[in-house]
Amino acid sequence: MSDITLYNYELDEQSYRARLALSMLGLEWTTIAVDMFPGAEQRKPAMLALNPLGTLPVVRDGDLVLHGTASILLYLAKAYDPAGKWLPEKPASFGAVAQWLGFSETAIAPAVEARLQSLFDTPGDAAALRSAARKAFRIMDDHMTARHFDGKEWFVGDGPTLADLALFPSFALSRDYGVEHDEYPALRRWLRRFRALKGFHTMPGIPDYH
Repeated sequence: MSDITLYNYELDEQSYRARLALSMLGLEWTTIAVDMFPGAEQRKPAMLALNPLGTLPVVRDGDLVLHGTASILLYLAKAYDPAGKWLPEKPASFGAVAQWLGFSETAIAPAVEARLQSLFDTPGDAAALRSAARKAFRIMDDHMTARHFDGKEWFVGDGPTLADLALFPSFALSRDYGVEHDEYPALRRWLRRFRALKGFHTMPGIPDYH
């Protein structure tokens, strides 16, 4: 049995990021289901002992327990991708990946909230959240349009990195709250490329357009 345990809610976008990373790194792991909706189990004492912030996902690898999606992605890449494919060593590429990871934690946050609000009626101004999500997707689409003109297919460098992995779920799942992907042609092309990667697996809400 694997030493890696993922505390996970299947419809949670952040948990999906962790599942993608584990799968694309070719790892085996044990899943512990956490009833996020409606049970709010991530905020019960047993889970708070692992993550006092009461959020998902949480990963245990041996004696190490990590929470926070970016922290989990960075750890998994550093620990299990010695070739540095997902987290490049070159300073410029490393910095660019870190920049997009930060973007996924800040500018993309309204997209995560908009989906939760739509699916689970969590608090929030739906129109404002959708507007902020669209602004973030426009920045991403403009970036990938410019990359395409330079003959590049990924957010950083010549291959997929943690930047792509961290950004993919929010755009892919955005139709759950009414964002049409036809508005973002460069991201549509990128989404199709990402879906074709070895180790990719889907979740409800991910489009399968070709």
